[in-house]
Amino acid sequence: MSVASKPPPKGWPRMSASVTYREAAKAIDFLCQAFGFEVQLRVDGEAGKIEHSELVLGGALITTGDVERGRPWRKPPKEVDGVNTTQLCFYVDDVDAHCARARAAGATILGEPKTTDYGDDYWADRSYEAADPEGHRWYFMQRMRSKGEARQ
Repeated sequence: MSVASKPPPKGWPRMSASVTYREAAKAIDFLCQAFGFEVQLRVDGEAGKIEHSELVLGGALITTGDVERGRPWRKPPKEVDGVNTTQLCFYVDDVDAHCARARAAGATILGEPKTTDYGDDYWADRSYEAADPEGHRWYFMQRMRSKGEARQ
């Protein structure tokens, strides 16, 4: 029996990630404009701070908000010498168009789109890497060939 056997709550994917920002309101605008996220929920707090937000992209969900007091382990990468302790990866339909959109919106492209073929027993993906203004790294991929499909 699988540990994750029941469906997740309505409106939630099986897995979500949380990303912390110093200026979450600006980050939300950037993530929507550059990467195509849509705001599912936004809870505004005092002095323009974001208490909580939920952003969706193609069935995936991330939550975000401003750095919280009393939780010193939650910091954006720019506050810890650019260290990222997780990789945020999303599949998109057209990675080249997605990269162009991100670049036009001011994303820092850390790795241009390239295709990697992992061999006949695996798959081939086309992907690129970008950074948002507070240093979080984002990976966007397009499946070019699935396991077992003939190469073109």
